[in-house]
Amino acid sequence: MKLNTTKFGEIQIDENLIFDFVEPVIGYDHLSKYVLVEHSENSAFKWLQSIEDPDLAFPVTSPALFDIDYQFEIPTDKAEKISLTSVESLISLNIVTIPAGNPRLATINLLAPIIINATNREGMQLILSNSNYPVKAPLIKD
Repeated sequence: MKLNTTKFGEIQIDENLIFDFVEPVIGYDHLSKYVLVEHSENSAFKWLQSIEDPDLAFPVTSPALFDIDYQFEIPTDKAEKISLTSVESLISLNIVTIPAGNPRLATINLLAPIIINATNREGMQLILSNSNYPVKAPLIKD
């Protein structure tokens, strides 16, 4: 399938790799279909590109790639909502904010990870309750 995007132009995507978000990304309640787009070969970043809005693509990464100690529990009701039964099927990513002019000041949202069941391709943004994780944690340690 061809997808026209603002950031990447026209790209070819595999329809079998489209994720259906059963709960939306915060602030984007009207959007539910996303695909992961590679940033570049061997990059620590990917883009969570909306299928429904060509202008919307979130930079995402795994905190582990930046030596950030990060663990959380998925509540049973949320795991059931995406039919997640094993950690092996879990894709967990976090949205990154990269300020213009100084990428060294990039932050990562640790309070609301993106979780996806790789088996059925259902996902959501999970807001962690009872967590001290910040919305804007420094991505790069000095």
